[in-house]
Amino acid sequence: MNLFILAASTTDSSGSSITEPAAAQLNAIQKWWQSINWEEIVGLVIQKALMLFFLLILFGILLKVSNLIIDRIYRSYEKKATFNASRINTIHTLIRNTVHYSLGFFFVYALLSTIGVPVGSLLAGAGIVGVALGLGAQGFMNDLITGFFIITEQQINVGDYVRLTNLTLEGTVTNVGIRTVQLKSVDGTVHYIPNRNITTISNTSRANMQVVVDVRILPSEGLEDIRGIIEEVNQTIAAQHETEIQTAPTVFGLVDLGNNNFAIRSTMYVSNGTQWKLKEEFLAASIDALTAKGYTIPNAPIVGI
Repeated sequence: MNLFILAASTTDSSGSSITEPAAAQLNAIQKWWQSINWEEIVGLVIQKALMLFFLLILFGILLKVSNLIIDRIYRSYEKKATFNASRINTIHTLIRNTVHYSLGFFFVYALLSTIGVPVGSLLAGAGIVGVALGLGAQGFMNDLITGFFIITEQQINVGDYVRLTNLTLEGTVTNVGIRTVQLKSVDGTVHYIPNRNITTISNTSRANMQVVVDVRILPSEGLEDIRGIIEEVNQTIAAQHETEIQTAPTVFGLVDLGNNNFAIRSTMYVSNGTQWKLKEEFLAASIDALTAKGYTIPNAPIVGI
């Protein structure tokens, strides 16, 4: 009997030692749960939700208005024949993306501030990362800035024949981008040139081009007769290209090519892009006319003194 009473007391003491901490913990959870101000939390959630809703509406309206203004300006410039279509499209895309990125940044900033994220600390950390990225992306930014001014200042258009003096490259422009310019040489090679590498552009497609035609002769065979034949040829060929030739061909006279080589030189101004074709045609016609009348066309190499 005594053993039974001892066992029962031992069981009661061990059971109470287990249930008392559990009961205390349960009481602590109940007190914490009861201490929560649910009205304040619900009000805060509703307030934040309304602020986020108004932010979405505000930035949605700003996005629509900015797109409307940009598109209206784009259409007004698109109707003007003085502006290149590819340039207008590039500027339109650039401005549109810049506005979208700016609005996106401010929207994220306002969103994080509304929900209580410490934006200042994030920006401080992002500033350090931004400095590191900026140092590594200097070339890229130089491309964008230079490309922007090339496009807005209308320095080149697609189809222009240009010379890049510092790069010793020349050819026809096939694409003008905000980061690179594509140039196709006479032999068909396509060059992709970062805008930051372009320092001097010589555009031969903006004004009338001068054509210089040197017909090699022997002065001893009679300068006046040779000059008369070349003038007659010039008038004949000029009549066939009235729309391309801007100033009538003029016989400059006898010029010394060096090393006892002489030529009769003719000059004229023609529409850009036609200078090589017309030069070849004038030269070929003059040589044919002189050889047909028995004059000699020297073929000795011209070597500078």
